[in-house]
Amino acid sequence: MTRETILVVEDEPDIQELITYNLTREGFTVSVIGSGEEALDAIRGEPPGLVLLDLMLPGLDGREVCRELKADAETRNIPVIMLTARGEEADIVSGLELGADDYVTKPFSPKVLAARVRAVLRRRAASAAGPTDQGEVLRFAGLVIHPGRHEVIVDGEIAPLSSTEFKILHFLARRPSWVFSRRQIVQGAHGEDHPVLDRSIDVQIASLRRKLGEHGRCVETVRGVGYKFTE
Repeated sequence: MTRETILVVEDEPDIQELITYNLTREGFTVSVIGSGEEALDAIRGEPPGLVLLDLMLPGLDGREVCRELKADAETRNIPVIMLTARGEEADIVSGLELGADDYVTKPFSPKVLAARVRAVLRRRAASAAGPTDQGEVLRFAGLVIHPGRHEVIVDGEIAPLSSTEFKILHFLARRPSWVFSRRQIVQGAHGEDHPVLDRSIDVQIASLRRKLGEHGRCVETVRGVGYKFTE
């Protein structure tokens, strides 16, 4: 069985050593890089199975690295777990909004970190396999959702949705008029072990509505509950 390669982007030698030792014990192949610029070059040259990305890097910081990875069609599907010394919700939300798949705050338990890595890799594998009931193209007035192409067409033009925005819209639109809580939306779009932050979902919904233009009204807020898609 092929060992999954984990790229650790971290500039503190002690943390580099701790992560490398523990993930190697868990059966992963680990590479370590200390700067954001080097990380981008390495990832584009030989994409890893997953990136553990410290937010506080010298030079190009972790947020910018994540932003560039998720903006590039060649690298956007590589899972990213943020490493941060700050556990404030604002820092976590900002990383998740950029497309990060999960986060771990320092100091962390090596066993918890390994479990988070395995969970994100499981989600990626499940997403790549693709549920058989999600392949149908959804068509509404002026709005076409094409899961096979991971594409949304609004009045004849392709909407520039992020991967997360697409998954949220697709999840809601598959069951018009059904009301879902924020937790249900996250789990439906990403899987049960994905982190749930109300503010992150609200920000992503607001961004989704803007990109859909007039059709953004299809995504309705249900006060005290969550959201629904209305034709």
